[in-house]
Amino acid sequence: MLRTKLVCNRQALLFGGWGRSMSSVPPQPVPPLSQTMSRYLRALEPLVTPPELEESREGVQELSKRGGLGERLQRSLEKRAQRTHNWVSDWWQHTAYLESRLPLPVHSNPAMALPQQDYSNWKGQLGFAAKLIAGVLDFKAKIDNHTLLVEYLRGRPLCMDQYRQIFSSCRVPGPKHDHVMHFAGVRRPPTHITVVRNFQFFQLEVYNSDGSPLTVDQIHSQLLRIRSQSWKTDKEPMGILTSEHRNTWGQAYNTLLRDRINRESVRAIERGIFTVCLDAPVMRMSEERYTSRMAAQMLHGGGTYSNSGNRWFDKTLQFIVGEDGACGLIYEQATAEGPPIATLVDHVLDYCQHPETVRSPMVPLPLPKKLYFYITPEIKRDIEHAKQNLDILINDLDIRCFTFREFGKNFPKKYKLSPDSFIQVALQLAYYRMYGCLCSTCESASLRMFRGGRTDTIRSATNEALRFVEVMEDPQAGAEMKLALLKEAIEAHSTYTEQVRKDPSSSPLPLILLGSFLRADTTFPMDCATCSLCCSAGVGPYGLCHVFRADGSGRVRGVLQPPPRAHQLLSVGLQLLRRDQRRETGAIPGAVPEGPAGAGTAQGGL
Repeated sequence: MLRTKLVCNRQALLFGGWGRSMSSVPPQPVPPLSQTMSRYLRALEPLVTPPELEESREGVQELSKRGGLGERLQRSLEKRAQRTHNWVSDWWQHTAYLESRLPLPVHSNPAMALPQQDYSNWKGQLGFAAKLIAGVLDFKAKIDNHTLLVEYLRGRPLCMDQYRQIFSSCRVPGPKHDHVMHFAGVRRPPTHITVVRNFQFFQLEVYNSDGSPLTVDQIHSQLLRIRSQSWKTDKEPMGILTSEHRNTWGQAYNTLLRDRINRESVRAIERGIFTVCLDAPVMRMSEERYTSRMAAQMLHGGGTYSNSGNRWFDKTLQFIVGEDGACGLIYEQATAEGPPIATLVDHVLDYCQHPETVRSPMVPLPLPKKLYFYITPEIKRDIEHAKQNLDILINDLDIRCFTFREFGKNFPKKYKLSPDSFIQVALQLAYYRMYGCLCSTCESASLRMFRGGRTDTIRSATNEALRFVEVMEDPQAGAEMKLALLKEAIEAHSTYTEQVRKDPSSSPLPLILLGSFLRADTTFPMDCATCSLCCSAGVGPYGLCHVFRADGSGRVRGVLQPPPRAHQLLSVGLQLLRRDQRRETGAIPGAVPEGPAGAGTAQGGL
């Protein structure tokens, strides 16, 4: 799999100067009411019918009346912005994540597949896991010692708050909404991680008595001890409970914590710096299918007969190290977005290539502590229900990883077109040819250039994209018109992306507008991201991640739900654009063999 590279420059400004650097990070502005309303209407235009759009305009006019409800709410938001760290991030965290009642695997937690490691047995597994743990601790030391470089995006410093949140944190289920517990800032922060093997959890202290982190050799010796204590494979998969619907898991959580032994074990997992999952090998198959199978392992563990019981899906950071060399991580994103996680992973992979050689202290280490659970008939019943529900969820998921080899990002750049916008327009074309309409599409944009910023949504379904896909289906339209509208659609997406980054419009005000058309802009049938994360598909039936490399080896990860042709979407879009432009104009070289529109040129399914 591909490694993620942040689209930012690292400057020689240390995290120790974070307070000084963050003073230059501005607060997130509250967009003017008129801007919010106009952008809301513009986002609806390509998605709804004329009567629905007219109804929406009437609602906007009513809300925007001078002295009306809209102005009063706007003043409240502006006052909130003056007295809070970030006026929208808390709401965003609760609305987007903590209030969701859907299961975390597949629906919410993203996963990342790391490069396949060069080992195929338990010895190599433990050796790599020891280096990985040491690498994560080394990165954590940079945060704790204030030596982590501040990140910049196009010359602007980014908020580094999220780095403080990713360690020693865990999501906890609640009756109406969840909450996140942070332990890194307590008086005596945790000094242990949790390791899980064969569904059995262990508490592993990773610091010596003098506060220094364990060396790679020390960690390796402790992992050998854990292996010797976890031979049995008939243990109940307690972690499977965390895969349940949040209300169901919340009830089971309260039942579990009634017992003191269970409560101590759960608290140890929640307080741990992070979790390492030592997975059993998965069945080998063809290389093409194996990459998708490995991505599924990272995303949900493969099911109850595989490694899903080796997870605690509420935990913010879980690193997965398979016995067959398949490695990755899964994270709970209520605390942080993808870029900080990607930075951590880059550091860990570099560390594993060149680990520090430190002589291990000649002191005995305490045995890793096995975490026990007392399983009552009620808890046993909850586990069985969770196993059934997770397997149903996994069977309803279609995930496909493939490499599009026809061209890379140099191809659109050659024609002065944004590679990301090029792909987004291709997706809209593919969707239109499959369903005859555009769909509301969620593409995330980071707001870390603002203090405490999280993400905003780039709405890729634009009026310009609609005009382009319509003319592509018009047999009477000429090549010049198609090419002109393609460039116009790409330029519109690029412009909108810049607007979001410079002047976000994340105001929740439009949500109070009533009408059936509202759902067209607040649910997203298609979720896209530009990184090597295996994104979740919780926002709709299509989840797509892509890395557009300079050559023709861009990796695509599709985490998808039915219909079964979903995995074809990106490949169809890219190839249709290329084929049509070649056929109509001859201006874009290297066309793929022709076939029926929307079929024949796409990669096959699982």
